[in-house]
Amino acid sequence: MKKLLFVSIFVGCLLITTRSFAHFGMIIPSDSMVMADDNRTIELNLSFSHPFEGNGMDLEKPKSFLVIENGKQKNLTPNLVPATVMDHKAWKAEYAIKRPGLYLFCTEPKPYWEPMEDCFILHYTKTVVTAFGIDDGWDAEAGLKTEIVPLSKPFALYAGNLFQGIVKLDGKPVPYAEVEVEYYNKDKKAKAPTDYMITQTLKADANGVFSYAAPRSGWWGFAALNTADYKLKKDGVPKDVELGAVIWVQFLPWNEK
Repeated sequence: MKKLLFVSIFVGCLLITTRSFAHFGMIIPSDSMVMADDNRTIELNLSFSHPFEGNGMDLEKPKSFLVIENGKQKNLTPNLVPATVMDHKAWKAEYAIKRPGLYLFCTEPKPYWEPMEDCFILHYTKTVVTAFGIDDGWDAEAGLKTEIVPLSKPFALYAGNLFQGIVKLDGKPVPYAEVEVEYYNKDKKAKAPTDYMITQTLKADANGVFSYAAPRSGWWGFAALNTADYKLKKDGVPKDVELGAVIWVQFLPWNEK
């Protein structure tokens, strides 16, 4: 009986430790493609979560929140107001789209301490919004510490289309970078067949390029993870810092008349 109890506890612990606990910084706009007859003010929600499972974490006010509009950078940090996403502290801002162009929204959060991984997490997160038919400049770099530079348009994608990006750190490609992929299961209708399917994991190639075909419509997050070349102290002890380059991309369903 004792042996059976021990085995049950061991298996239970094993299941817990093998569950996916991927973290994702998130920027989700109310619209990724603003057309002439749309509402020209979009809302952007910034949060930190396990997006497939719908488990949020508190996000302290980001260190910075920017938009790069037609090559010009604007500081939107003062525009942030408190919000709630997945029952946790988050932030939101409204932004008026006044002219045609590409709008690259990006944020640098404050370091998040994750005791289960014994490290700090710092996800540089971005998403792209296009307006009024503009279809170039989508591969521009934001100049973040680490980022995913799209090699496919990060908008106007059908579910099943291939999305490609190149992982960069300090402006240079990262060979064989690990990339985690997760679906934003906002309505909680999606169910993974097993815990292995919650987070998809892949490797970039020798040039830092990765590819992924989203199997269904919705928002998908891509997070390329690297360990920083510096440490931050927790209770006086130096700890590793996980640098995440995150991009959120919307895939849309194929519609027929």
